[in-house]
Amino acid sequence: MAVKYGSLPFEEAITFLRNKVSIPTERWTDVWRDQHDVGFMVAGATKADLINDLFQAVDKAASQGTTLETFRQDFDETVATYGWEYNGSRNWRTRVIYETNLRTAQQAGRHAQLTDPDVQARRPYWQYRHGGSADPRPEHLAWDGMVRPADDPIWDLISPPNDWGCSCKVMALSEADLESMGITVSKPLVLETYKHVNKATGEVTQVPVGVGPGWDYAPGRSVAARTRDHVAKKARRLPDALARRLMTSVSRAADRDPGPAPGDR
Repeated sequence: MAVKYGSLPFEEAITFLRNKVSIPTERWTDVWRDQHDVGFMVAGATKADLINDLFQAVDKAASQGTTLETFRQDFDETVATYGWEYNGSRNWRTRVIYETNLRTAQQAGRHAQLTDPDVQARRPYWQYRHGGSADPRPEHLAWDGMVRPADDPIWDLISPPNDWGCSCKVMALSEADLESMGITVSKPLVLETYKHVNKATGEVTQVPVGVGPGWDYAPGRSVAARTRDHVAKKARRLPDALARRLMTSVSRAADRDPGPAPGDR
């Protein structure tokens, strides 16, 4: 599905993607945690032209709202051009690349919106929302509905997506929202962890149970201010009517459910 809100493209998500640098890599662990905020990679894509063409296909999906099937066509053309021999089946590999990049871009865009000082002042609470998978991860299901202050460090560890295929999301709420929904702020979440050894670097880390290795970070957090600034600069370059429409869309989008992420089950 398109990375859009309403009738306008989701500018923060697109900006997040376009600010990345393409990085040829051999393994998915070569780019780790919030390094993904600034680097675009596809495991095993080691040629610069190959990774750039894959990036353009992902950008097309985000900015034009092209479908998984269209992405697969672009992928096939790129593979044929460079003779790339990749691991895994074609349908599995394309779905992973497409959904992972669009989901992280969408959540990074949301993070840029929801951490805007004005938005955070009027909506100082975040709520974890499960993505609705028919085969849910028990931890993600247990977190569904949890409400914590937006500045709780817990969000640095469990901001979705929290693993491959995770379609969970975060919503921002105001005091009035809590009252109208009949809910209160949840007790602080105490996370269990497990040990993970990065085979590429040997680094040993403790990862929250329910979160995949390398996913224990908030997508877009490290570049949120830059993302907001780029969107604002784009608005200033547009004619007044279009600029107002863009910024109004951005403001409204921060106040509503982002809807399903690509490939929600």
